[in-house]
Amino acid sequence: MHWSELAAGLAQVVAPPSAADAEPGLVINGFWIIVSAANFLFFLFVIWTLAFKPISAMLSSRRGRIEQGLKDAEQARRDRESAEQERLATLTEARREANEILARSQKVAQETRDADIAATRDELERMRVRATAEIEAEKQRAIADLRSEVADLALAAAGRVVGETMTGERQRRLVEEFLADAASGDARN
Repeated sequence: MHWSELAAGLAQVVAPPSAADAEPGLVINGFWIIVSAANFLFFLFVIWTLAFKPISAMLSSRRGRIEQGLKDAEQARRDRESAEQERLATLTEARREANEILARSQKVAQETRDADIAATRDELERMRVRATAEIEAEKQRAIADLRSEVADLALAAAGRVVGETMTGERQRRLVEEFLADAASGDARN
């Protein structure tokens, strides 16, 4: 069957009733119901294709962007909280390290100060010992010079008193005896 035969058959089935067949009241025509339903389905298809599908896609993409934005905002909030916690932890660690460095530097400074004081005391003690030794040596030299001078004066005085001249050998012997007597006198004092 072709379309033309189908259309002719439908025309006979749905043909309007003749005036003789007309009954007063509501008449339901099947052909027009099918045509109206087909028009409605065609209209729905056109509206769905041209309007609802793009609007639905746009709403869907917008919903996806909004959901992604909410997820990103939540992730940013978590990241911000995490960064704040890391910042506080880093700040606390930096303060602790700064306090440790300060304590170590104060300890090193105190140790250095103590070492410098000890070295200065040692140096002062060495200088005192050296000065004492130098003073003692100078004292001994001065005493020896004084004794020599006294011995020369005593020999000169003795030579005048005795009236004889002293030879070099006799002078040396008298000086040695005098110095020995003077040393034994110092030892007793």
